[in-house]
Amino acid sequence: MPRSVSTNEALRERSRERILGAALEVFAEKGYEAASISDVTQRAEVSRGLVTYYFPNKLRLAAELLDRWLDGIGAILDLTGTADERLAGIIDGTLMATVLTLPIQRLAISLMLQPSTHPVFAEVESAKSVRVAQIEDAIRTIFAERGAPDPAIEEMLLRATLEGITVKLAIYPETFPVEAVRQRLHTSYGLPVPSTPLPINSPPVDRLRARQLREWLIRAG
Repeated sequence: MPRSVSTNEALRERSRERILGAALEVFAEKGYEAASISDVTQRAEVSRGLVTYYFPNKLRLAAELLDRWLDGIGAILDLTGTADERLAGIIDGTLMATVLTLPIQRLAISLMLQPSTHPVFAEVESAKSVRVAQIEDAIRTIFAERGAPDPAIEEMLLRATLEGITVKLAIYPETFPVEAVRQRLHTSYGLPVPSTPLPINSPPVDRLRARQLREWLIRAG
């Protein structure tokens, strides 16, 4: 009995998601430049033809992953409440998302910075220009409601701060004191001090150090 149109569509979507998941894993492990379509094919356990049917080359895979990363950032548009509550939600949501999605965060940082792939990031960002502008305006509205004299510069500073934290978390996931930084951010913006910690691992404040290679090899092996 022939499959229905909806069944075929569901199968195609599962295959596509499987390929994207494999690409994210391979890019995170090997780096974008060193990874190959063959690596993705093997990880996804599908034919090369199926991979190239959806994604003609590595750049298209990277573009799709970046597209989803930008969509994730756009979740702040759904925040409700007072300006202070929305600002607190942006801070807490960004920290949570960064910790829980470190592979895609690392990939996004890498693709943004590498000369060979920065044009891909620029292309995706341009295609999402309306949504990116909405995100910027949403943050600027928050600062305007809080009485900031220059909401635009406040938006840029907040995003730069959170992006810097994302970079540090991506490099030092085991030693970055997420909760202490969160508390400091809330205080610096005059927000109420959070009464409960985020449900993520957060070491005490000490020094940012990457774990030793030997320890990493033991755990990875």
